[in-house]
Amino acid sequence: MIDRIQTWVFRAPTPAPVATSFGVMRDRPAVFVKLTDRDGGWGWGEIFANWPAAGAEHRARLLHEDMADLVLDHPAEDLFARLTAATRIRAIQCGEQGPFAQVIAGLDTAAADMAARRAGLPLARHLSGMAAPSVPAYASGIAVARAAEILPGLREAGLHAAKVKVGFDPEADARHLTQAASLMQGGRLMADANQAWDVPTALRALDQADALGLTWLEEPLPADAPAADWAALTDAATPLAAGENVTGPGFARLIANGHVTYIQPDVAKWGGVTGNLEVARAALAQGRTYCPHFLGGGIGLHASAHLLAAAGGPGLLELDTNENPLRDAFGAPVEDGAWHLSDMPGLGIDRLPEEIAPFETLALDSHH
Repeated sequence: MIDRIQTWVFRAPTPAPVATSFGVMRDRPAVFVKLTDRDGGWGWGEIFANWPAAGAEHRARLLHEDMADLVLDHPAEDLFARLTAATRIRAIQCGEQGPFAQVIAGLDTAAADMAARRAGLPLARHLSGMAAPSVPAYASGIAVARAAEILPGLREAGLHAAKVKVGFDPEADARHLTQAASLMQGGRLMADANQAWDVPTALRALDQADALGLTWLEEPLPADAPAADWAALTDAATPLAAGENVTGPGFARLIANGHVTYIQPDVAKWGGVTGNLEVARAALAQGRTYCPHFLGGGIGLHASAHLLAAAGGPGLLELDTNENPLRDAFGAPVEDGAWHLSDMPGLGIDRLPEEIAPFETLALDSHH
């Protein structure tokens, strides 16, 4: 039975704002959660907190003030399914299905970490005896206007796959994207529009993507666009990617309709380890590629690496290149373009790094 919930909120300043087509991150937040059971077992998870700007503290308080009664004195097993059902009416009542799902995702990851620790196995091997010891990685979070200054250094560091953010000024994006493609010759280049376009704009972007040989174009349309809109894009040669803004049954539809090749759930945003592994295996069974989305702190990134290793397939691990001490303090074991998993039990994270303490804004503790 779970005996204690501890949650920490952090905000680290950014040297430069992180811009997407829909908004700007002016600091880097993170919400880390630790579950402890009556036998002294424990595990770490991370709750999505990037958006809205005030989201991090809200998620922490949502967990402790509105959900702790559903967690304490309950088993860690089957936590994802149980909490999803138990919070359904609460989430509908306040119209906050997303925040509830994000909190559940972090709790599920903590429960999975706890179970792997109890088994004495790294999380990836606890999930699959066939888990790979390393997974290929790609650099992300790169504004297309800055690609020319950033991509050469990444290639020198051994990362030969990268994703740039587009969806700003169409003419400037096209010019910068062409330059980025020339710098990634012999590697792989992807572009992420962050839901910025309508169908005609996306079709024009796909014409350029086809000419440049992009590996994928990510979220060219809003995640809730009709299936017919997504179908209108599938005559292009460039595969589509999506999933970070999909939840629950939406993944079954995303996989089944065949419009999207690269399926990208986010472990901190929906599903945790349980939900993401189910999506990954369903995607692979239908010939799609599982590529975990992630743009947060160190715990979620390590969980994403373990999930990709356990699921297998040709997917890539997303590595945000923007400075973020709430991620970097946990270590990034990347060598020759691959993330090498630890042999330590669970996620391989024993405690929060001391270096992030100055960025703490809130700490909550619920227990019996």
